[in-house]
Amino acid sequence: MLRMITTLASFLAAAPAVADGPVEYRGYEAPAYSVVDTLGPIEIRDYPALTVAEVTVRGGFTRAAGRGFRTLADYIFGANAGAEKIAMTVPVEQSPAGEGMWTIRFVAPRGETPASLPAPESPAIRLVRTEPGRQAALRFSGLASAGVVRERSAALLSALDAAGRTPAGPVVVYYYDDPFTLPWRRRNEVAVPIAD
Repeated sequence: MLRMITTLASFLAAAPAVADGPVEYRGYEAPAYSVVDTLGPIEIRDYPALTVAEVTVRGGFTRAAGRGFRTLADYIFGANAGAEKIAMTVPVEQSPAGEGMWTIRFVAPRGETPASLPAPESPAIRLVRTEPGRQAALRFSGLASAGVVRERSAALLSALDAAGRTPAGPVVVYYYDDPFTLPWRRRNEVAVPIAD
């Protein structure tokens, strides 16, 4: 019996830390992911292919996030070909898209494809399917200002470099809470695709 318990403990220690990441956050659907490794507070996650609505906007970090989110919010609240409401999900993603440009993304509910979603009224919105991929993510609370995001991004990239992990793209920001959530209750993340 002791040998069986020891073997089971060894197996569990070698298994991924979490089989499936959150599929819901405070009542909103979130993408499922698998945590395959950890580096201290950093999770190495495998994400499936996702359907997203995205828009690229020009502006400073905070202003671009607001403009992009409002455009996408109009779409999910009915500014589309069928005047359909689409269920809100989290997180909202912000990623750099060139000098002074940012891409803001909303993940569509599970089961949706670019073809099944209603066409947006705004020609600026693109409906796309992402590829499955691996990301390293660092969670933090508080206000996700440009300065805080720079600090957290630097910490994430430094930890990856120390661990011999190679980023395969730019750092993105995930916002899980609305702007009315008290700062210490907010969930934010910086994440970066990695090659392995």
